[in-house]
Amino acid sequence: MKDLYLDTVSSIERLHRLFLEVVKNELDRQGIHDMNNVQALILYNLGKSQLTVSELTNRGYYLGSNASYNLRKMIQNGYIDQEVSVHDRRAIVVKLSARGLDFYKKFDAAMNRQVTIFIEKNIPLADLQNATNLLRQMEAFWSEFLIRR
Repeated sequence: MKDLYLDTVSSIERLHRLFLEVVKNELDRQGIHDMNNVQALILYNLGKSQLTVSELTNRGYYLGSNASYNLRKMIQNGYIDQEVSVHDRRAIVVKLSARGLDFYKKFDAAMNRQVTIFIEKNIPLADLQNATNLLRQMEAFWSEFLIRR
């Protein structure tokens, strides 16, 4: 059981790294060199929303420790606009700029192409749902485990 558990955990890490490489390849394909793969995922997850930096991390859109750095770079490169929140003058709200929306549309099209290819591989939807359910159970387990410690 322990070997299977550890293999599953290792698979999660490998899949995440592979997906980051897929995103990097897509950036290269589109000729985008002023954004990295992590920033692309932040931008994509932000989508058409307007969120504070803390909301980005609380919703799981960004899991790293340097969200502010990545947001600052995307603001400098014109992908994200920022403004002071009308509800809390201490908070900064971020949203996609026109350039960010353009990137979002292109990246969304790339994700749609990936989904189409994934479907063509005849992987049963039930298998994908089971994998998602298992990953959510593991996330809940680890969250609970941390709270108990």
